[in-house]
Amino acid sequence: MDMRPIGVFDSGLGGLTAVRSLWRILPEEDLIYFGDTARVPYGGRSRETILKYARQDVRFLRSFDLKAILIACGTVTTTSLSTLQSENDLPMVGVVEPTCRRAALVTKNKRVGMIATSASVRSGAYEAALHRLDPEIAVTCRACPLLVPLVEAGRFRPGDIVIETVVREYLEPLLETGVDTLILGCTHYPLLTGVIAGVCGPGVELVSAGEESAFELKRLLKAGGLRADENRRGETAFYVSDQADDFEHTASLFLQEDLRHSARRIDIEQY
Repeated sequence: MDMRPIGVFDSGLGGLTAVRSLWRILPEEDLIYFGDTARVPYGGRSRETILKYARQDVRFLRSFDLKAILIACGTVTTTSLSTLQSENDLPMVGVVEPTCRRAALVTKNKRVGMIATSASVRSGAYEAALHRLDPEIAVTCRACPLLVPLVEAGRFRPGDIVIETVVREYLEPLLETGVDTLILGCTHYPLLTGVIAGVCGPGVELVSAGEESAFELKRLLKAGGLRADENRRGETAFYVSDQADDFEHTASLFLQEDLRHSARRIDIEQY
């Protein structure tokens, strides 16, 4: 039994999809969440800048006595995970491998689509992981750079004509290839599940990066004897690098929990 918290970080709000999954899958665990809201989005930046930001995010989280870190960011996972793992002596889980395992399992026609940030698409990490699992899978990827800023601005609800138009424009070329499975390769994107499902229709299975990584973390903790007391309810602390009020408002809507006065702003440049 290990009562130390788990660290979770993302460039902004997207990692809350992983938090929501962790609340359901590992309800007994304490979480420390950091959203780098001052520097979101990461997806259009260089690999060197993303790694610099990710190292600072990890150093902040490691100011707490953690037992593991969940990198709830597709961009950091695809560009920096192996480096961060080599530099740190605690378990780290990213979102790519767990998500690809799920996609390979559910696809029936071996045609998988993947939407993500520009940096994640450039990395080729999702295609490489899927081809390791099944060389016969055909992968079609699409960078969707407008989605993260729109989600961060609260534009993620079905019926919002702006987000529905943008999502349709991004997805229609993928759907024309006949994909039956779509990887939401950025943890912001599950916030758009209703909009994306409306465009794709019932014939396309959506695979969420945040949820699959939470299951992977559960397996890792169990294997390492790191689970907390399962008879308790864990707590979550929220930290951001920009205005806490803006984060709390949108996060409260998504998590369906009042987060007012619960997020703390920190100076990430100190780390």
